Amino acid sequence: MPVPPVPNAWTVWPAPAKLNLFLRITGRRADGYHELQTLFRLLDWGDSIRLRFRDDGRIVRHGQSVAGVAERDDLAVRAAICLKNAVNSAKGVDIIVEKRIPSGGGFGGGSSDAATVLVALDWLWGVGLGAARLAELGLTLGADVPVFVRGHNAWAEGVGERLRPMDLAPAWYLLADPGVHAPTAALFQAPDLTRNAAPATISDFVSGTGLGNAFEPVLRAREPAVEAVFAALAQIGTPRLTGSGSGCFVEFASRESAEAALAALPSGLKAWVAAGAARSPLLDALDAMASGSGEP
Repeated sequence: MPVPPVPNAWTVWPAPAKLNLFLRITGRRADGYHELQTLFRLLDWGDSIRLRFRDDGRIVRHGQSVAGVAERDDLAVRAAICLKNAVNSAKGVDIIVEKRIPSGGGFGGGSSDAATVLVALDWLWGVGLGAARLAELGLTLGADVPVFVRGHNAWAEGVGERLRPMDLAPAWYLLADPGVHAPTAALFQAPDLTRNAAPATISDFVSGTGLGNAFEPVLRAREPAVEAVFAALAQIGTPRLTGSGSGCFVEFASRESAEAALAALPSGLKAWVAAGAARSPLLDALDAMASGSGEP
């Protein structure tokens, strides 16, 4: 696996956002974790990660990623340390995280940043672990990291780590951020959370059965800002919640219809349009870098 010939050059890597097209909790395990079912849809929009090879072994974050998150707690930094320790590497890296994905929205920002660092450093450091091993490392950082490492839309079960790639029809999404940082741990402990939903099948989803999101009624009841966004989006389509965050979305068959819906929303609502991706932009960037056609 080639290493960039210019040690001091920055490389730029996409960290795409995701949507959970549905999310069900089917049980609780003996270790306290919940059994989930969900369908991950990757988007063509997200954060950007800038990486620069260092030969002194240091891992250095420049600037902030999420305001108030210390460098040692940053998932991008933790991912670099995780890979470095796993292969006992003497190499280092400079990291800049350019955030676009809102924190706590359920769009997968931190997990995607971590996955991008794992995949990019696997190439940048010439490690060559491959997707399967990187996904294993990613799972130690967060349940959503493996799907970003694998880079394909996927039906997921377990805690989200058992993935079955799925081909999804092209779609465009109107995304909205209520500005609420949803506390995932607290939501999982909420007494009104449904934890015993009947398991769904892929054919249920394909047939158009509304599988819903277990966290939606909980968040809508607790957060007036989320309820207000749902009310606004209900005027232009069928709103859904993504993940265990506060982010909401409406699906459209064309960019034009999504843009028209965006224009019809009340002013002041933080909303934008993104396309669903057939595969992760991260994999496209990796192919370009490996072939020598990517920009360092």
